[in-house]
Amino acid sequence: MDRIRPFSIPSLRLYSGAEIPGIGLGTFGSDSYSAREVADAVRLAADIGYRHFDCAACYGNQKEVGLALSDVQKNVGREELFITSKLWNDMHGYDNAILSCVQTMEELKLDYLDLFLIHWPFANYHPPGCPEDYHNPDARSYSHDLYMQTWRALEELHTRGLVRHIGTSNMTIPKLEMLLRDVDIAPAANEMEMHPTFQQTDLFDYCLSNEIVPIGYCPLGSPSRPDRDRTAQDASDLTHPVVLEIAQRHGAHPAEILLRWAVSRGHIPIPFSVKPQQMYANLKAATQRLPDEDMRALEAVECGNRLIKGQVFLWRRDQDWRDLWDEQGVVTR
Repeated sequence: MDRIRPFSIPSLRLYSGAEIPGIGLGTFGSDSYSAREVADAVRLAADIGYRHFDCAACYGNQKEVGLALSDVQKNVGREELFITSKLWNDMHGYDNAILSCVQTMEELKLDYLDLFLIHWPFANYHPPGCPEDYHNPDARSYSHDLYMQTWRALEELHTRGLVRHIGTSNMTIPKLEMLLRDVDIAPAANEMEMHPTFQQTDLFDYCLSNEIVPIGYCPLGSPSRPDRDRTAQDASDLTHPVVLEIAQRHGAHPAEILLRWAVSRGHIPIPFSVKPQQMYANLKAATQRLPDEDMRALEAVECGNRLIKGQVFLWRRDQDWRDLWDEQGVVTR
């Protein structure tokens, strides 16, 4: 297997001055791959040249990934790695958030996390593998008071040195406006769905204007996403005619074009794969930028194609999933 020198991978600068590698390996594969398979992918990815790994408590594989990271650190210094994890919905609140972070570090066998995110702004739990129409009768609308209790815990974790940076995920502009108004320590990053058919330009620009680094999940249009996240209206980035034309012209796989788009645009993609050739091609793609004319062509394919709709977090049975995303410009109640 070929290797890519980590210093050839672009990075972005967080407001702290720290560098975050410009592409990461996602570890959400629990719907299709075992925890051991994901952990083996982490080991191989580090050998190929990855230094950024995106984890989460709800992925159900942090213990195995932690063993892999321990193996990685036999050859790679901890300071060379950037490890992210996320607080799951059933652990919102001050005490729960502290406990969750400590448990995560134990599972990942780390003395600190580089980035700790609140995975979703809702404390609405759903069991793993639940059907699309699952509804938790205890689900509630967004509570800024509860979110701030959770955020204060993240600030405390940062103050203690257990977490180098704190951030958000799956947020909207109205929710971020409330958060930024009330924080003592601002979010360093926001993780959100981004790919050419769903660019979230307003949120992307809002993050940049507030020194929040955008991290993009589903950078390839999530072709392996769970069935509960599929609808008949979904578009495919990998087979979009514009993407295919650009890929043919560059002699590249469409996935490589999607990742070059992300890096050229200025956000961090976190593709997931357990296949060596795919991992290598994804990492190499991050070292190459697209010309301006291709970026303009891809800008025009935006069609509001949100793939991860989050409907299992809804708090009323009669709601549309769009209520989660504050599309009217105010927090939906």
